[in-house]
Amino acid sequence: MKITFGRAAALSGLAALAISVGLNAAPPAPKRIKSTDEFQVHDTPRIDPETAPGRPLWEQNCAICHLGGVPKAPSPAFLGMLAPDAIVTALTSGVMKAQGATLSAEQKVQVAEYLTRTPYASYQRPAPPPRCEGAAAQFDMSDPPAAIGWGHDNRRFVPAGIAGLAKADVPKLKLKWAFAYPAANRARSQPTLGWGTLFVGSQDGTVYAFDPESGCTKWTTRLSAEVRTAIVADAATKRLYFGDLLGKVHALDAMTGQEIWAERMSDHADATITGTPTLGGGMLYVPVSSLEVVQPGNPKYACCSFRGSVVALNPETGKEAWRAWTSGEPKPQGTTAEGAQILGPSGAPVWNSPTYDAKTNRVYFGSGENYSTPADDNSDAVFAVDAKTGLRVWHTQLTMGDAWNVGCMIGLGSCPKENGPDYDVAASPLMIDTGGGARTLVIGQKSGQAWGLDPDTGKIRWETRVGHGGTQGGVHFGMAAEGTRVFVPVNDMADTYDGRVYDEKQRGAGLHALDAVTGKELWFARAPDLCRGRRFCDPGISSAVTAIPGVAFGGHLDGMLRAYDADNGNILWQVDTTQPVRTIDGTMVGGGSMSGPGAAVWQGKVFVNSGYGMYSHMAGKAVLLVYEAAK
Repeated sequence: MKITFGRAAALSGLAALAISVGLNAAPPAPKRIKSTDEFQVHDTPRIDPETAPGRPLWEQNCAICHLGGVPKAPSPAFLGMLAPDAIVTALTSGVMKAQGATLSAEQKVQVAEYLTRTPYASYQRPAPPPRCEGAAAQFDMSDPPAAIGWGHDNRRFVPAGIAGLAKADVPKLKLKWAFAYPAANRARSQPTLGWGTLFVGSQDGTVYAFDPESGCTKWTTRLSAEVRTAIVADAATKRLYFGDLLGKVHALDAMTGQEIWAERMSDHADATITGTPTLGGGMLYVPVSSLEVVQPGNPKYACCSFRGSVVALNPETGKEAWRAWTSGEPKPQGTTAEGAQILGPSGAPVWNSPTYDAKTNRVYFGSGENYSTPADDNSDAVFAVDAKTGLRVWHTQLTMGDAWNVGCMIGLGSCPKENGPDYDVAASPLMIDTGGGARTLVIGQKSGQAWGLDPDTGKIRWETRVGHGGTQGGVHFGMAAEGTRVFVPVNDMADTYDGRVYDEKQRGAGLHALDAVTGKELWFARAPDLCRGRRFCDPGISSAVTAIPGVAFGGHLDGMLRAYDADNGNILWQVDTTQPVRTIDGTMVGGGSMSGPGAAVWQGKVFVNSGYGMYSHMAGKAVLLVYEAAK
């Protein structure tokens, strides 16, 4: 395994992504940093983009479309994160077959190598998991998927009848089986259970239907791009919905894996889907985010033209019913010292799963920062829109004047004059019943604050600081709730990689429990620091929390999975997911940092992903782990 660090090692993996894959065509990356390879971890040889034979092929045949010339043509930032064989397949027999017709087989491979930095010969797809036979191959129609968790209910609470795991049995959890995702160092798709089947997506675009008992597969379907969201199962239609790296939403037949429809959610080349689509009121609500935030790492890039939105789709056809924009429409705002045009306002991406409320027929969601000057009142805000029309009912801004992009990390003129602080409303809103017909909308923010809002008006009822926050601090992917008790995970890395100094006394890495009525902190379980100097190791919680009666499960950036006592925060059980385990194919594999999705709990088993080797987190193989209480 090769580990090298260059002069700019202090930059985060987000800045690295801008330099490595967002700018791998003319104009070249800034000379101050050679490439991501200078400060990322690799266990395979890497292609030098400066000398790669695929570079001129890309510039002559592909760049004009993928650098903004054609709407919906994904930017290099996304193409560089695809599996090499996915690019070759697209040019040979897929959506880019016509464009690839003039290239030889060797040239298609060279283009793939240039984009992914991966020698094609070193990319080996492992054999697929064993296929199920007999009873294991059948779907249990008496076990429909429950309407819980992302895609249905963002409180992420699993009732006892579904969890099948008593608090007293949590300390007895043992590994049942494990699966190493092929050619993957990150796993962003949360497992979903239904019909006696485990559904989950992977980095290379494969969706798996596993037998939860053994790990054999009932079917597998490979799509073109990484699955970035939870798989949302619809009991009524027997369909699965999810979003991918390229900004597409897919609908699959849950019984066969056959794709029913797929639609891209934005014309913007850098659009993607990070938050899980939500079913409700006969619609599918899709949050749209982007990676344009990394493009200003090129000082000549005209920043920025993306603006966030939530799109309502007809789940039967995938056709758009309405779109609720966050940021205002970008317009020319002048030029940078390097001569690049400034467009704004922009950004305010939506990278949390929307919350549908049947009582008011509204959809609630939060936005991130603006990407460019001027910062408007739509960034770092919470929105309520009418579920039938998408018309805005109210919006409440939590942090004013927040415009930020990767140029700020690198010290470029593309950094907006506001220069952050990059305090996205990151976690999905939680609608909490607080008694007597009253309700509170609980919000988590990267600022290190939790908020209680009136869901009818957006008025702030309470605010509680749970950490110092930062570019990679505060509350990230998801909170959970059991009744009025809300479990708030906090990241708060020791080094946030944003060049700012934070009050160490406010560092809140770990799990907090708050009262949704008052915002009062009930307890705080500070994350034990077991990193012992390991680079890119942090003890905080970035991944979403999952709750069952009396217990909250949290996956930490250092790879620790812990079960916390909901009454006092004591650790009931823990396991180091970075330690090698034997997978169903007989190999020994260890995971890495845990971020993004959280655990799924079903019939006495806990299903969780380990591995999030990006954005200055620990590298490792991506692995699906299944635990069960010992009898």
